[in-house]
This record gives sequence, C-alpha cells and structure tokens, in this order.
Amino acid sequence: MCLSQACLTLALMLPAPCLGQSPAPAAQAEFSFQALYSKQEVRIPMRDGLELFVVLYVPKDTSKPHPILLERTPYSAGPYGSAEFMQLYGLGEAYAKDGYIFAFQDVRGRFQSQGRFEHIRPVLENPAGTNQVDETTDTFDTIEWLVKHVPGNNGRVGLKGISYPGFYAAVGAVRAHPALAAVSPQAPIMDWFIGDDDHRNGALCLDMFEFVAGWFGPETNYPATTGGKPFEFGTPDGYRFYREMGPLKNLEAKYGKGQWPYLQDTLAHPTYDGYWQARNLRPHLKNIQPAVLTVGGWFDGEDLFGALECFKSIQRQSPSTPNHLVMGPWSHGQWAGDTGASLGQGEWGQPTAEFYRNEIEKPFFDHYLLDKPNPGLPKAYLFEVGTHRWRKFEAWPSPQAQATSFFFKGDGRLARKRPAVATASDEFISDPAKPVPYKAGISTYHTDEYLVEDQRFAATRPDVMVYESEPLTEDLTVAGPIRADLWVSTSGTDSDWVVKVIDVHPGDEPDPKPN
Repeated sequence: MCLSQACLTLALMLPAPCLGQSPAPAAQAEFSFQALYSKQEVRIPMRDGLELFVVLYVPKDTSKPHPILLERTPYSAGPYGSAEFMQLYGLGEAYAKDGYIFAFQDVRGRFQSQGRFEHIRPVLENPAGTNQVDETTDTFDTIEWLVKHVPGNNGRVGLKGISYPGFYAAVGAVRAHPALAAVSPQAPIMDWFIGDDDHRNGALCLDMFEFVAGWFGPETNYPATTGGKPFEFGTPDGYRFYREMGPLKNLEAKYGKGQWPYLQDTLAHPTYDGYWQARNLRPHLKNIQPAVLTVGGWFDGEDLFGALECFKSIQRQSPSTPNHLVMGPWSHGQWAGDTGASLGQGEWGQPTAEFYRNEIEKPFFDHYLLDKPNPGLPKAYLFEVGTHRWRKFEAWPSPQAQATSFFFKGDGRLARKRPAVATASDEFISDPAKPVPYKAGISTYHTDEYLVEDQRFAATRPDVMVYESEPLTEDLTVAGPIRADLWVSTSGTDSDWVVKVIDVHPGDEPDPKPN
C-alpha cells in the first residue's frame, strides 16, 4: 500500500472474537446456456472402489475438441438433477462461449460423493495400493476418468477454486495428472492453525464455529442434496453472544455434543501439534508440473495468508514452475463476482475485478488449455492501494524493497530511531469479560468490508495502546511482509496480542477513505 502524506499508527490490543463467515459472492443474473450445453451427472470410481459424484456441462458443438475446467468442492456440486442448470457469473459466460467443459465434483464424503469426509485431509507422502487415498489421488483419478470418458475433450484440464475449493485446487497440483495443465488456487487454505480462517498465529477465531455449524453439519455429509443450515444465534449481536457463552466447550453443552466433530478436534488440539502439522499444505507444494496462478485479496479476512504462502511455497520449492501471483484490493472471493471498483469506504477508481478476470485469469487458462497467445504475465501482478494502480513484479517480495523499522516511544509516538532508554515500558489492563471488538458495528459475522473500516472506535479504549508517527512528508510504499517484534509480559496465564498498521488520514475526516 502507498501512504500519501498521512501518518502511520500501530495499535496494540488483545483480540475480540472473529465473528462469522463472510458470504460467498452473490451470483449475477443467470446466463441460459441450455441450448449450447448438455448436463450429465456421473459417478467416478476412485482407486479404493468408492465413487465420487461429478456434474458435467458439455458443449453440444462437436466440431472441435474442448478443454475441461474442474472444480472440487465441499460446498455441493449442485444443483442436482439433469434439468437443473447452474448459474454462471463472473467469467462463466466467457468460458462457456469458448466451449469449456465444466466439471464440478463433490469431494469425498460430501453431498453425493461416497466415503468419509475429513477436513483438509492430510497429504500422504507416497500413496501406494488401492486403499492409500488422499486428495491428490482423488484429483488424479478424477482427471484420468474425465479425459478418457468425456466426449469431445482435448485432453487438457484446468483446476480452480476459491477458499476451501482453492485448497482442493492447490493440493490437486501435487503429483498432478499429466493432463492437468493449469491450476488456479484462489484464496486457498494453506495452514488452518497459523494463518487461515480458524486461527491467527495460533489464536482461535470464533468465526470457525459459525463456519463449521453452518456448512459442515451432519446433514451435508453423504448422502445429501441440500446445504447446511445457518446457525441460529438468537441475537444479531455476536459480541454479546460469545461473551455470554464463555468457554467454547459450553457450545456443545448448550446445543448438543457430537454435532460438529471438527469443533471437537479443534478444541482437542490447542497447540501446533501433529494434527495441525499434518494439515499444513505448504511442504507438499514441490515439483509442481502445471502452471499456477494464485489469487488473493489484500482485504481478505479469511485466507489472505493462504494466497501469499501458496505462491511463496511453490516459488521456493518448485522454482521452474510457471508460477504467478495476483493480489487485488478485494475481500474474500470478491474478484469472482462484482466489478471490484470499491470495497466499503474504499474507492479504487477502476473495475479491478473485471480487469483481473478479463486480462489475467481468462488469458491464463486460454493459453495453457487452448493454445491461445501467452499473456506474458509477470511473476507478481499486484494492485497498489493508495496510488490505485496495478504493478508488475518479476519477484515478490520485490528485491528493491528495503527493511524499515519503527519503534514504540513512551509518549505514544512511533519513531524510526531506536529509543535511547531500552528499559522503558507501557502497560494496560485487559478485562477478559470486555474484550476489544474488531469492528464497530453489530453483527454475528465479519462483514466483507471490516478490514477497511475506520479504526478510531478501538483507539479510544484504555486497553488499546496507540503509537503514532509524525505526519509523513513524502509518500511511503509498504511492500512485502510486516513483522511485529514485541517484548511483553502478562500477569495472566496467557495472552494474545493483535498489531494493526493503520494509515491515519489528515485532519478530522468524518468518513475517511482508506489508502
């Protein structure tokens, strides 16, 4: 981001619960393609004999071969039934006009696919034999069947997905089928304990409860045809709900034990033990053969970590892979549906998501699956917030970036010069019964725009430490990872700290627009 003649603030606080799962991008008006496509529902045998369910939309035009675009999802491959067609939004119509074959698969144990579902199923090191299965083998076996049995395909497959389906896209690139030519993990889950969705550096986000209760109840496991039921909080005030709930174990005591196995697993593994380490996908992203386009949003409150780590892991462990990163000024999955011209109070001056879809994603798949011209994508295609422009980098983080340190001072200032007194300290009292809220509004989930909202509601609390720089005299571009080194102590048994880097706008703007 670029900070223009403002000042920089670091706010230090104890976290409130992260409340709720942001809704998926709203589908646009249906593009009727029944006249051009036929729909098929098939069950594909895996190597262990179980069958996974796939919905196919195949062009009726047989004059030329067509590529296959596959998505594997735990959120339902429906609508089910031969007469029920999906709605296309975003790039769907453009892919359909170019004759792409669409394949949507319920992953193992979900909806219409047989087997037992397992969250972020661990990757086996060397799967062998008919009973050794994981998501890499399921993806391989699915592609093997598709290229052999779907009429009119050209023998090339693309794999993509957003959020949880982004994880399935990324893991599908591991030990990939030879026909898998291009993969796009978008907001993919990489490590659920360190940085994605459920945890932030090990600190549990309570939105995982609504996520699990709403999407992964018993009614969505095989066999099922309808989605999960939203959890009924009984109040619009999620802050009050969780504060009155007390420990998470009270959820099961109040609403019934055994409804949400993943919740039980999460509570049973509060540290980064073998359970979580086995679900860290990053070490497995090596020797990747397909081209990869990883996509994320700077204001993604769920899987910003996953996108950056996916790109970095492939770049480090598979340097010869055509590996590209795209980061835009978006919330979770925003790039798939709307124009991307704004987010909350942020106005970007251009339809950033439309640019991404038309100039980056579609040309990427067209090149590898249809032999269209190489779009010449840079290693990293990033939107610079503040100057409101796209920038291209041949390495990320940029080798031109310079490490810059800021230091806390006892007068509430933030300085580039190390304080002369090394033993100075600040202190505050934190009341666990009154945790610091992460947003000013009332809701049971985190809204898409909360990461760009005015933060003065928190800065006025006595349990939030604020350190502010002098007004900047020239533009400052913040590029690459931000690290906070804290020397802290607590009188409690344990504590979590949240550090926010905030662009302070000049004057007293009542409705500041973030840069």
